[in-house]
Amino acid sequence: AALTPAARAYHELISQGFGRLALAQDYITAHKQNEELTISGFPTFMLKWLNPRLPEFHATAPDLAIRVLATHQEADPLMLEQTFRLTYGEAAQRYLHSRVLFTDHCFPACAPGFLERYPQATDPAVLAGLPLIGIDWGGGYTTEPHWRDWFLAQGLEDLPAIRPITVHSLSSLALDAAMAGEGAVLAQGAFVAEDLRAGRLVRLSEACLTMPDPYSICWGSTTLDRPVARDFLNWLMRITKPLRTVQPS
Repeated sequence: AALTPAARAYHELISQGFGRLALAQDYITAHKQNEELTISGFPTFMLKWLNPRLPEFHATAPDLAIRVLATHQEADPLMLEQTFRLTYGEAAQRYLHSRVLFTDHCFPACAPGFLERYPQATDPAVLAGLPLIGIDWGGGYTTEPHWRDWFLAQGLEDLPAIRPITVHSLSSLALDAAMAGEGAVLAQGAFVAEDLRAGRLVRLSEACLTMPDPYSICWGSTTLDRPVARDFLNWLMRITKPLRTVQPS
């Protein structure tokens, strides 16, 4: 079997004598430090959920380079070009291996100024007639919740046609529009926790709509051959365990 470039360089260094063994060890250490972990996922999931948590994992592997790809496009099922894919619903079935992270929930939210203008917005029957911001992930995903789903769950059967003032393909853009006061948004709990804490958004109802499908992490046949990949998977499953067991509120 042919030597890998790293092994060949290591062999050439030690062949020059044990006096250069320390230099060879430094080379191997540097090679390991250049190792990269590639993670792709939905843009808003990466921006609002994963990115704020990544420093915790990076602290355990400070020399690891982490490449984050934010895209709706699913990866090659064999996962030859990247390490992990974070996805939603039945898309996880296309990959060789996957594990459920958590199932999210939705509720209406808006900017504080919007609620000041429409103080009756906490009443679902009134909210249905106010400016609403829609989210549509596109034809590849058919089970993401929409406003009509939430209103029906509140017992509002005779709804007029729900026509959002704007419809965004990215949840993050819809949240930005809501924070700008353009309307109310059906917000995912995993994405708006910090915005609620900071007061950029306020919750209009305690009633939640559980999303039909979970978020999952997916990987290929050789991914877990790498210790850093196993460490990342174990870390992610550990921090999402409470989300798999706690009921939404």
